[in-house]
Amino acid sequence: MARVVVDVMPKPEILDPQGKAVLGALPRLGFTGVREVRQGKRFEIEIDGEVTDELLAQVDKMAETLLSNPVIEDYEVHVEEHTVAEIAHEAGR
Repeated sequence: MARVVVDVMPKPEILDPQGKAVLGALPRLGFTGVREVRQGKRFEIEIDGEVTDELLAQVDKMAETLLSNPVIEDYEVHVEEHTVAEIAHEAGR
């Protein structure tokens, strides 16, 4: 089984109201020194079989046609061994 992650972020020139809201809330909660926050989406995809160039090309096509809006978002496809949930569980969160 392969685990492929697609990270989707607003393009730099696109306004990010969620990121701005988080940025505004951080100092009120005592967090200082944060210059910018951008909020995006993360998709963890588990696929039968091994990671191949063909598989990555297929996931790239998924990202381009369904998981992102290429007009306003950039995306990155990469392979990860553990999900965020697994890492959080290992850290006791």
